[in-house]
Amino acid sequence: MEKIFKKLNRFFYGKWQIAVLDLERGRWICDVHSKNIPYFKAENANGRHILMKPSDEIECFYLLADDINWSIIVKQHQENGTWKKGRMIIETSPNNFQVWAHSANALSLSDKEYWLQKLCSDPGAHPEGRWGRCPGFRNRKEIYRNSKNQYPLCKLIWVDWKYQANIPKPFSTQPRGGVCLNSSISRMDYIKDDQSATDFSYALALIRRGFTDRQIEERIRIERVDFKNHQGQTRTQQYIQRTIYRARQLINNDN
Repeated sequence: MEKIFKKLNRFFYGKWQIAVLDLERGRWICDVHSKNIPYFKAENANGRHILMKPSDEIECFYLLADDINWSIIVKQHQENGTWKKGRMIIETSPNNFQVWAHSANALSLSDKEYWLQKLCSDPGAHPEGRWGRCPGFRNRKEIYRNSKNQYPLCKLIWVDWKYQANIPKPFSTQPRGGVCLNSSISRMDYIKDDQSATDFSYALALIRRGFTDRQIEERIRIERVDFKNHQGQTRTQQYIQRTIYRARQLINNDN
């Protein structure tokens, strides 16, 4: 179970939530930490559901398709027997799947609604604040209980945290302001010879589109795979802030 948590942590860039759902008492969010795994297992054994989702600040980069069968999985999320980039596949019950896609571009709710319809997702599963089932725990829906009084285990079939999915914005939607709606650009559009040059080029593009320093910092943190040359929270923050400051200086001098 700890291995699964590590994989989830990498897929969601360390920014995700886990919750316990009781159909009568409601849902409560818990600390995402391996030390709480015994608690989650106990709650699950007592009939409660264990759910997960990306944190609010990065939710616009993740799309959850629900209630998908295997034939749709093969058709839409594989190519020549190979998984497409940025996917996480979870079997929630026999031949029933949830698919998370980590988008390279920020997606608005209307973007998500458009693509979920195309992906044959459950039409009743609205994308706003959508929770998915956490792999490694049982699906405690009563309809799935078998003759031996057992419930199916939610299985992690595949996860790709190295790459992001290319999900274009539908032609019918237009940017309407805000970090999740302002622009479909991503860091992948500004790849240079090294990571620092890529960050600088990306910061320039975001500044020119009206993003605030805080929004730019968040985008770089989310979309950069690692900060091995700037390890530690303080060093990472100082590096990103220097990059943004230099980018703003350059733009101000050009004006």
